[in-house]
Amino acid sequence: MKMKTRISSILDRTIDIFAVFAGVLIVYLVVSVTVAIIMRGLRVGVIWMFEITEYCMLWLTFLAAPWVLKHEAHIKMELIVDRFSVRTQIMLQITTSVIGALICLILTVFGIKVAWDYYKTGYFLHTVMAPPIYPILAIIPMGSVLLFMQFLRQAHKYTGKLKSNQEKKI
Repeated sequence: MKMKTRISSILDRTIDIFAVFAGVLIVYLVVSVTVAIIMRGLRVGVIWMFEITEYCMLWLTFLAAPWVLKHEAHIKMELIVDRFSVRTQIMLQITTSVIGALICLILTVFGIKVAWDYYKTGYFLHTVMAPPIYPILAIIPMGSVLLFMQFLRQAHKYTGKLKSNQEKKI
């Protein structure tokens, strides 16, 4: 049981660190877009800033998503789901968590494969900055593996709720 708690603690800290980086990216995006607007008004081109903003948006998504899932702060279809019995709601949560975990596992595996292939081939983007693509895409498997683990934790949590809900009926 102690190992499970330790792994859960490490996962929580990692997700929180990712969320902090996401917050830093949001601040950067706000500042950079503001600067870009001012620079455009002064007729000074900062095309590289828009390119970095695009990469930040990708990173922001995969940095923040595990935290959002951990805190269940994502959009839910409560209007529909609340009409079901508690048992059915819990079963839906388990099912969607397992499906989400499988999708994230696929994203992780293929994300690693694609990033590794781009690393080996030394592929660079054909843009103003011409960066290598693998560091930009590396966030996809990193965020997806955290999402995978969080979905599994969520499925486990709801399985426990299902068991305790059944025990209350006995």
